[in-house]
Amino acid sequence: MAQPDQMKMMRKLAQMQTDMAAAQETLAAETVEGSAGGGMVKCVVTGTGDVQRVSIDASVVDPDDVETLEDLVVAAVADGRRRAAELQSTRLGAVTGGLDLGSLGLGGLGLG
Repeated sequence: MAQPDQMKMMRKLAQMQTDMAAAQETLAAETVEGSAGGGMVKCVVTGTGDVQRVSIDASVVDPDDVETLEDLVVAAVADGRRRAAELQSTRLGAVTGGLDLGSLGLGGLGLG
């Protein structure tokens, strides 16, 4: 590869890294909601996958059936994290143009 092409590629990678950092900041501020049990248990998850809040409808709180409530919480969190992953794919895919940077060994860009 000729030297000018390498410089051009390096500039593109540097710009992509800058754009990726901005997209990750935006993701940290965005939220999605996961739910289970027809909305009886809900959780709010940031675009980066952090669970911020869980809300539980009082009608599903049964001291004699804690297992069902536990299952609903796990399902709501899983749904929220799945939705956050979809949001990440959309936001970060727009920056990378769908390029799988992990397959290129560019994990040092803060992408994975």
